[in-house]
Amino acid sequence: MSPVDEHVLDHPARAALTGPHAHFAERRGRVLRYPVDVTPWVALPDEPDADDWADVAALSGPGTDIPLLGFRGRVPDDWEVTFHLDGVQMVDEGMSAAPDPEAVRLGPADVPEMLDLVERTKPGPFLPRTVELGTYLGIRRNGALVAMAGERLRPPGWTEVSAVCTDPSARGEGLAGRLIRAVAHGIRERGETPFLHTGATNTNAIRLYESLGFRLRLRTAFLAARAPEHLTQTQAVGVS
Repeated sequence: MSPVDEHVLDHPARAALTGPHAHFAERRGRVLRYPVDVTPWVALPDEPDADDWADVAALSGPGTDIPLLGFRGRVPDDWEVTFHLDGVQMVDEGMSAAPDPEAVRLGPADVPEMLDLVERTKPGPFLPRTVELGTYLGIRRNGALVAMAGERLRPPGWTEVSAVCTDPSARGEGLAGRLIRAVAHGIRERGETPFLHTGATNTNAIRLYESLGFRLRLRTAFLAARAPEHLTQTQAVGVS
């Protein structure tokens, strides 16, 4: 694919870390990543060479399963792929975005509850500082957080909807759809377009997203890999 043909969402982490999220970027050589307590996304060059892979290992440190979310290239033969899940990227093509009167803004003080909800529902990576990436909205019942959704990657002109989850006690009430519309409303207010990622076999989620107005843009993969021992002996120095 030539640079002329490349879409900003083909490499959303790289576009975000060199754009609106540049203040989060940790860099070594041509490799970028978010801080490990923010989100696992790592941004590699289109065709990483041996030096780039050494930089990935050095950034992540020894003994680490390194998330290569959305990486569509070839992992070196001497690396061990420890996780693989086919995924999809979907973009908003006509959602009826609107604020929700029951949704409340979530912040750092809510992180323990957010982490607890994530642990119960497993929507994907959500870490102690993920809330810093953008707006997170939740719905409470009797004071307890039972549903949430928020913003993660921000490539120029786009914002990823992420951490969509609902406690089992509140499922079937349409809370996820309401929160997605509310988060999307804030994204649209900035003049940006919502997009999201999910597992290719997560048919219930895909059905919900399609009903809201999202359409498949790209098939991708969520990987994690472990560097060979000779690379893990190099510690993460020179991180900026």
